[in-house]
Amino acid sequence: MEKTNNITIIGGGILGISIAYFLSSIIKNKSILVIDQAPTVAYHTSSRNTGKVHAPFLYDPEKKKLFAKAASMGFEMWETYAKIKNLPFKRDGVLEVATDEKGIERLEKYKRWGEINGLKKDELQLLDNTEVSKMEPEVKCKKAIYCTKDGSVDYGAFTNALANDAKANGAAILLETKVTKISHSDDFIKIDTLNHDTIKTKFLINAAGGQAIDIAHHADVAKNLTDIHFRGEYWEAGSEYKDLTKVSVYSVPKHSQYPFLDPHWIVRADGRREIGPNAVPVTSPYAYDFQSNLKSLFPKIIEILGSGARKVIFDPQFLSLASEEFLSSLSKTVMINRVREFLPKIKPSAFKKRGTAGIRSSVVNENATFVPDAVLKEGPMSFHILNYNSPGATGALPFSVYVIMQMHEKGILQIDDTPNKCGPWNFHDIAENITM
Repeated sequence: MEKTNNITIIGGGILGISIAYFLSSIIKNKSILVIDQAPTVAYHTSSRNTGKVHAPFLYDPEKKKLFAKAASMGFEMWETYAKIKNLPFKRDGVLEVATDEKGIERLEKYKRWGEINGLKKDELQLLDNTEVSKMEPEVKCKKAIYCTKDGSVDYGAFTNALANDAKANGAAILLETKVTKISHSDDFIKIDTLNHDTIKTKFLINAAGGQAIDIAHHADVAKNLTDIHFRGEYWEAGSEYKDLTKVSVYSVPKHSQYPFLDPHWIVRADGRREIGPNAVPVTSPYAYDFQSNLKSLFPKIIEILGSGARKVIFDPQFLSLASEEFLSSLSKTVMINRVREFLPKIKPSAFKKRGTAGIRSSVVNENATFVPDAVLKEGPMSFHILNYNSPGATGALPFSVYVIMQMHEKGILQIDDTPNKCGPWNFHDIAENITM
């Protein structure tokens, strides 16, 4: 590319495309380019997930305050967008169940969190086992939270619709473009790519999801952080279970520091019923199979051994949990038996087809601690969004506005104070609400 772009976004997932959508709506005199190494937008995690618009009762209002706020706002925004674009949005609710006393204590905490995070009392109910049985006869538990503000969607379809809107606003999207090197001059950033000429840009936004840490390291940013990747796998239920429950059913995590380990019963927007995901440690954000995992094994080991993550992977509890997750990957019965704790009617033999696996990338700091919230880092002529995971898709629209406002407040972007219409929303109204 001969010209120098004003803003280049690395990452064609739901976050990068949302940022491009809002930037292209409010900034008309600057060129905006999105690049991604995949053949389509939303090729990885943005399409490979549970498809849930999550209610914010699961998120600690102190440790995950930003995620919780974005999720709370995201529900109404996605519901509005789905109506305009005629995309599926099924407001079907969710059950979070506890099968023991420790789990009940966790539910009580979730209820407090949900109320702090803005859920109304009629949207969040604590049910005893009799009330659960009346609602969902096949679900067995001691207590449960029933949240009505939870939905089922297709985030891949949402991302594609946003990409079309961004392009209609003048943004460009360049796919199959893998970043190999980032370097700086006095006036611009050079992005070397595997299959294209060097891309020049005055400013870089890193929204690369599972590869965001790698991109940040290319730009000499966040060298104290690394990531550990977990592949989440699914099994699709047979037709005999299509009416087993009306809502998705999640169980209270057995390990609060690893809340993504416990598989759920998922009711998808298209009516499919699935069990998943588990969390199998893998070596890259694209290690969907054995060959891909093996290819990146040694580079990842070297990276981990030189970072705080080495303490994590050698921790006895982590090793024990990792072995259990590997077993759940090898054995369908092991994985499905976890869900049988609260849905005893299901049988492994009724699950004959694997679903689409996705990969979650969790950031670890130099103290060998998993970072709970998103991390925003400023670099030379660049801004980096790290550790953006669940409920990332739920909150992608308002979070994108938050990112843009952060750059505005740092003097990186200039945004005027006049009302800016972005589709059905006003940009400054979103900005005011997300920063409250």
